[in-house]
Amino acid sequence: MSGTPVKVPTMAEMMANGETPEILFWVGCSGSFDDRAKKITKAIVRILDHVGIKFAILGTEEGCTGDPAKRAGNEFLYQMQAMQNITVMNGYGVKKIVTGCPHCFNTIKNEYPALGGNYEVVHHTQLVQELIDQGRLKVQGGAFKGKKIVFHDPCYLGRANEVYEAPRQVISRLDAELAEMKRSRAKGFCCGAGGAQMFKEAEKGTKEVNTERAEEALALNPDIIAVGCPFCNTMMTDGVKHFNKEDKTKVLDVAELIANANDL
Repeated sequence: MSGTPVKVPTMAEMMANGETPEILFWVGCSGSFDDRAKKITKAIVRILDHVGIKFAILGTEEGCTGDPAKRAGNEFLYQMQAMQNITVMNGYGVKKIVTGCPHCFNTIKNEYPALGGNYEVVHHTQLVQELIDQGRLKVQGGAFKGKKIVFHDPCYLGRANEVYEAPRQVISRLDAELAEMKRSRAKGFCCGAGGAQMFKEAEKGTKEVNTERAEEALALNPDIIAVGCPFCNTMMTDGVKHFNKEDKTKVLDVAELIANANDL
């Protein structure tokens, strides 16, 4: 990606200047600390900056949503983490949130309301689709014109929240061929990282889940496996490496596809 670095203000900085952002960008743990996921974060930032959306992040005031703790069965830790975030966001009067992580998306959207955190929460693929539909974001095929792209549905975006069309409609704007795996949409198959599985060793079995899913995607001989989740990105990348296909097939987030195609 080209372009000059984008200065992203924190909510604290904006409030100190008497400004209110249109949207809070929830970066998430993966997008903040994982080197590969940071590239997805930067792609989302460049898209938001390109269309002129007034946005901010929480910075050091952002804590883990509590999703891994909750999925692993530690409800007490989840509620502590969630309440801390809700207190901060309600203090700033946050109304709308965009996030690049379906785990954060699902937790804040569906589970925070029970603890007093009521916000409009959108996944970045939904926001990009909205921006395209409004004419605020023009997309050209660029380097992806004519490429074969397979989209892997993240569990917490697809089956948990029934968001299937947004990422596909965004990809369709790239003048690329969108190929579908047999297990897709409501019949999607996990990458192997959900439910806090990302943070533990695999249980005894004959095959890794991500190997199974990557094999399914690679069977279609794609140029790109598109994802909409940093955890899926890690698992699918590892799966592609397992088959020594990383030179032929790239794993990219939908935000990266759009940012790269538009040379943002």
